[in-house]
Amino acid sequence: MSRIGRAPITVPAGVEVKVDEHNHITVKGPKGSLERTLVPQMKVTVENGVITVSRPDDTKENRSLHGLTRTLIDNMVIGVTQGFEKKLEINGVGYRASKEGKNLVMNLGYSHQVIMSETEDIQIDVPDANHVTVKGIDKQKVGQFAAELRGKRPPEPYKGKGIKYDYEVIRRKEGKTGAK
Repeated sequence: MSRIGRAPITVPAGVEVKVDEHNHITVKGPKGSLERTLVPQMKVTVENGVITVSRPDDTKENRSLHGLTRTLIDNMVIGVTQGFEKKLEINGVGYRASKEGKNLVMNLGYSHQVIMSETEDIQIDVPDANHVTVKGIDKQKVGQFAAELRGKRPPEPYKGKGIKYDYEVIRRKEGKTGAK
C-alpha cells in the first residue's frame, strides 16, 4: 500500500468536496473553486469530512496513480483554503520589477522591458523592486507561471545575475584565471 495514497485527507470547515461520476472532483472553499477529472481506476470516497483514495489492485500503474491522485486532491483542498505562492528574487545591476495595473513590468538588461500580465487565476505582488510573489489557488498554474517568469532571465553562474526562486542557491563559477 502506498504511504501517501492511503493517508486520509481531512476536509476543513467551510470546504465543500463533491465527487461526480468518472472521478470529476469539485472543491469549493473560501478562496475559490477548483475542478479536476482524475483517472477512473482510483476510487475516491468522501465520508464525515474525510476523503480517502483506494486502488483496485496492485499493478504498477495503479500503485503509481494511487499516491498521485491523493496528492492532487490534497493540493486542491489546500489551494481553496490557504492558496499557494512562489517568491522570486531579481539580482543584477539595473534589474528591477514594478507593477503597473495588472501587468508586471521588468527591466532585465534587454533593450526592451519584459511585460507579463496577471490572469484570473494568478495574482502578482511586488513588495519591492527586487522581489516578486506569484499567488494563486492552483498549485500547477502558480508553479508554471513562476517558471515562465524565471525563464525570462535565468540566473547565470558567474555573477549570479537573473531571476531565481528565493530558496534557490546558484552555484558560482570562478571564471577566467587571467594568468599566462
